[in-house]
Amino acid sequence: MKKKVVLVQDNKDILDIMDEVLAEEGFDVTPSLTTEPIEKIDEIEPDVVIVDDHIKGKKKGSQVIKELKSDPKTEDVSAVLTSTSNNLPQQAEDCKADDYIEKPFDIDHMVDIVKKNA
Repeated sequence: MKKKVVLVQDNKDILDIMDEVLAEEGFDVTPSLTTEPIEKIDEIEPDVVIVDDHIKGKKKGSQVIKELKSDPKTEDVSAVLTSTSNNLPQQAEDCKADDYIEKPFDIDHMVDIVKKNA
């Protein structure tokens, strides 16, 4: 069975590239420019959630991950934070993300991180 990935990014081009690459790698991807899929996490049941810190909306990606990790129902879902921030490793640690992907990212590195966490 395919591993499921919820992918939330702030940039459509990056979202499309990541979606395409992960789909080619055999993942079942739910791509979005908003946090809408996170609100349906019980229905989607992803293996890994990848969230950009600068998503459009009221919350930052790190806040979304922190909430997932604080909820007993979703704390076991792997969460990966993406950002162009220089302080990303610390931000990822602070929100209890399982991993992070710095942007601009190397495609192979991104795939490795997702596979490792899925």
